Amino acid sequence: MADASTKAQKRQRFESVYTILRDELLAYLRQEGMPQDAISWYHRNLDYNVPGGKLNRGMSVVDSVEILKGRALDDTEYFKAALLGWCIELLQAFFLVSDDMMDQSVTRRGQPCWYRVEGVNYIAINDSFMLEGAIYYLLKKHFRTEPYYVHLLELFHDTTFQTEIGQLIDLITAPEDHVDLSKFSLEKHQKIVIYKTAYYSFYLPVALAMYMCGIPHGTDPASDPYALAQSILIPLGEYFQVQDDFLDFAAPPEVLGKIGTDIVDNKCSWCVNTALALATPAQRKVLDENYGRKDAEAEKRVKALYEELGIREKYAEYEEGAYKRIMSLIETIPERPAAASGEVTLKREVFKVFLDKIYKRQK
Repeated sequence: MADASTKAQKRQRFESVYTILRDELLAYLRQEGMPQDAISWYHRNLDYNVPGGKLNRGMSVVDSVEILKGRALDDTEYFKAALLGWCIELLQAFFLVSDDMMDQSVTRRGQPCWYRVEGVNYIAINDSFMLEGAIYYLLKKHFRTEPYYVHLLELFHDTTFQTEIGQLIDLITAPEDHVDLSKFSLEKHQKIVIYKTAYYSFYLPVALAMYMCGIPHGTDPASDPYALAQSILIPLGEYFQVQDDFLDFAAPPEVLGKIGTDIVDNKCSWCVNTALALATPAQRKVLDENYGRKDAEAEKRVKALYEELGIREKYAEYEEGAYKRIMSLIETIPERPAAASGEVTLKREVFKVFLDKIYKRQK
């Protein structure tokens, strides 16, 4: 129970920073003389779309800064780390609001998607831009005098573009209304998950923490701690998404907390790509005829084929291999004795914490 209450306290402290940042954004609109209805609309947009998720990405910036510094943060450090975390949550909200429109989704986090809220509709397009714009307003206000300010800007811009590239490949490979499994492959799946998920969910939080701690870039790629962090976190993000794809098929809804829809939604999932690589021509025909259909019987036939092809066993093999590979990458980080006065260096624990949260998870 202590663990659950500690978790709740951590979340509460993190959420208290959101309120401050939201109020700063609204104060900016007020200061610029915006009409009250526009200020109220932005207030509702922020509250509806930003704080409601699991907040794992944002809170991992704070956790990573604490691990790198090897101590609890003072109030100023905590605020700055949490602010960077909330910038990731704003980025995530920007992606999700627009993604839900592209996919014509109905619900998100147990409530109607923002564009489906009465009176919102296509205004949600501009609302998503305003969620992204908030990131750069907050970074400028709080980090402009820091020596790593340009690194933060570049990191957010680069990661946003990478995620959008991943989204493009996903949208044109697996449109919900047009099933064409010849466009699918494990290589394409890997590209989608690395660009659409791994960069912003795994590399971004740790790189932000590293910049905040003053970790410098190396003189060449071989000695660059950021390149090293990326070489671990991108495979880690890929493993996370493969696991997510597997759980969508294999985890019971009462454990997963939602009903898996990848099969009926024609998702370019690890499961279907693995099945395509293993299928005989007769099995391929079953996939072609049943995958991506809004039909419970068709979905059952695909699931039965996954069982027949041993997707569960293939995943267990994949998971063990991924875990060993990522652990061996983590072990390439040099374990340094306590760094010189105040100097912060990369630590294995940052990556082990991520891996431990993911390995063998059930939901």
